[in-house]
Amino acid sequence: MHRPTEKQRWYPRARPYRATGARLLQDTNNKMQQIDSLTLAVRGALFHCPVKGDFEHHEDALVLVGADGQIESVLTQADPEFAALSDTLAAAGKLTQLAPGQYLMPGMVDLHVHAPQWPQAGKGLDLPLYDWLQDYTFPLEARFEDESFARSVYPHLVNALLANGTTSAVYFATVHNPASVALAEICLEQGQRGYVGKVNMDDPSQCPPYYIETTEQGLADTEAFIQQVRALPGNEQGLVNPVITPRFVPSCTADMLKGLGKLAQRYHCHVQTHCSESDWARDYSQEHYGQTDVAIYRDMGLLTSRTILAHSIFLTDEDMAAIRDANAAIAHCPLSNMYFANAAMKTREVLDRDLQVGLGTDLAGAPIPSVFHTCLDAVNHSRVREDGTDTHRPAGERGEAGSRVSFLEAYWMATVGGGLAIDARVGLFAPGYAFDALVVDANAPDSDLYLPEGMDSPRDLLEKLICLTRRANIRTVWVQGRQVINK
Repeated sequence: MHRPTEKQRWYPRARPYRATGARLLQDTNNKMQQIDSLTLAVRGALFHCPVKGDFEHHEDALVLVGADGQIESVLTQADPEFAALSDTLAAAGKLTQLAPGQYLMPGMVDLHVHAPQWPQAGKGLDLPLYDWLQDYTFPLEARFEDESFARSVYPHLVNALLANGTTSAVYFATVHNPASVALAEICLEQGQRGYVGKVNMDDPSQCPPYYIETTEQGLADTEAFIQQVRALPGNEQGLVNPVITPRFVPSCTADMLKGLGKLAQRYHCHVQTHCSESDWARDYSQEHYGQTDVAIYRDMGLLTSRTILAHSIFLTDEDMAAIRDANAAIAHCPLSNMYFANAAMKTREVLDRDLQVGLGTDLAGAPIPSVFHTCLDAVNHSRVREDGTDTHRPAGERGEAGSRVSFLEAYWMATVGGGLAIDARVGLFAPGYAFDALVVDANAPDSDLYLPEGMDSPRDLLEKLICLTRRANIRTVWVQGRQVINK
């Protein structure tokens, strides 16, 4: 059996988390002093998924947030001081009271976003991947050599993701340092928990001549980028982090991959890349290295506990073992996989083997900037895999039995799983976790969320919230206790 690492032990796995106010209320004589230390309290209906495949719901909970943006305590009506403390916080002007039909939920984590591709979202998705990259993506990404162009695009993207409930995002930028630093600055300005990667691609046989870097310059720029992001004014708490980002094996020479591995070890950085995304990418690695992508990244020093492998479609049993042993993570991008991956990811097997896995929108390989929608895509992806598509085969031979993923598992990946992947205490309402949260409002104008009283169990409610929440339903968003969206 795989033994959980220290990072995994942050999350209760054997039983649901039980909220308690004991730590805050153990000395009632100091109540006012303790209240003074709080900056925010939110009271209302609450959902989260402390355990993979399960959920916790409170019809009326009170979440207390300290000056550092961390959750101090979570109380329920079973706590004896619940009502009195709520009244005291309201009188102090520190209580946000949710209305009926509003739900407090953890912020969403998007593990795979191509930031410069935001202007092309929705274009050319009926094309083969090669044509899509050549006709749309590479010419667009090359334009980010102009920092002013980057600064015209990135604020719109970051705001769109925050407004859709994405409190943490892992970004591919471009090969250009100034534009990539600009993205980090914009994440910081808007208050998003951002993980930003300056892309590396130096192989002239695979990269277009107008969008490529030399090995030496790419490595020097990457080291400078790491230092610049960590030194950004206002980033002392590390809300925004640099990520080492080889685009994928074919776009990088062996010298580039080795050099990036050394930087990952030297700076203890996050790493992100594409992994075994398609037949072509898998075959390229075998033909040029005689190894899988996972083995190449491992041997180059790029497979660590802070590595995020996007897609990971064609994984061998040995690959899965290596990912698990390194405590690396997979970014499952179900909708873009349907467009470009040539196959379905083994999500059921990845979950059952207890690999770290979260969700990615893969903008603009998929056009929808919502991790709620990605949850639905993950379920759909698994159902198509389970049922199969070839009508010439008998039903029992058409798909892969036992590959279904539940909505609760998808939502766990979008919150807790994503938090594990980025090595951050987010995705749960528990003491010591960052208050990254959002309010979903079923009564928002023009809403598709219909929650008739008395007709839905708590699980029904959560599944409907996952399936039907749209940007208009997300009324308030906090990151590290800071309100970043308020509609």
